[in-house]
Amino acid sequence: MLATRRDGPVTVLELQREERRNALDLDLCRALAAESQRAVDDGARVLVVTGAGTAFCSGADLGGVYGDEFIEALYGMLHGLTRLPVPVVAAVNGPAIGAGTQLALACDLRVADTSAVFGVPTARNGMAVDAWTMRILAAVAGGGVARRLMLAAETVDRDAALGCGLADRAGTLEDALTWAHEIAALAPLTLAHNKLVLNGGADDAVQASFDACWASDDVREAATARSEKRAPVFTGR
Repeated sequence: MLATRRDGPVTVLELQREERRNALDLDLCRALAAESQRAVDDGARVLVVTGAGTAFCSGADLGGVYGDEFIEALYGMLHGLTRLPVPVVAAVNGPAIGAGTQLALACDLRVADTSAVFGVPTARNGMAVDAWTMRILAAVAGGGVARRLMLAAETVDRDAALGCGLADRAGTLEDALTWAHEIAALAPLTLAHNKLVLNGGADDAVQASFDACWASDDVREAATARSEKRAPVFTGR
C-alpha cells in the first residue's frame, strides 16, 4: 500500500495501490501520515512522495470516501505534511486528480513528468474540498487557474502546470531525487524556518525558529566554510 525507502538523507514514500491508480483510502491516508513523521524522526532531511505505476494519485477512493473518519484522516495527513519541518517534494509521475492534486499541493515542491495532469473535479461529483485547498491552489497557480479548476472542473496538463507554477520543474522520479539531494545539503534549521513562514506559522513559532537559526552551529559552520573555501556541512544544530 505504501512503500518507503531511504536514500541517504532522502526518504521516498511511494503510493502502491496500482489497481486503484493509487487512490487514497483510509488506510493509505493514515500510512502516509505515520510514515512521513517516522521518516523525519529517523533523520530524513527531505521527503519525496510519488506513485507506483502510471498514476501519481487518482484521488479519493470513491468506494469509501463518504464518512467523517476518512475526511479526518485525509485532511490530517495533508495538513500534517505542511507542518513537517523538512521539505517535501512531489514526484508527479502521472495524473493527480482530486485528492491527488491536494496531495501534490500539500508538498512544498512539485516535479512533473510528461503524463502529469492536475484537476479537482468536485463539481462533477457533488463533493467539496476545504478552503485551504482552494487558497493554496490560488496562491501557487494563480487565481485564474484556481477558478478554472474549481468552477469549470478543468484539468491542467504538465506544460500548463509548469507555466502557471503548479509544477516547479519538469522531470522524472530520478530528477526529483536529484533535486531532493541538493536540497538536503542545505541548512535544515533554515529550511524549517522558511517552510514555517511560507505556510503561515504562528508569530511566536516563527520568532523561535528565526532565533534558533542565528544561534545555531550551522550559521557558524557556514562562516567557517567560507573562510576555508569549502562547502559547508550542516548538522541541523
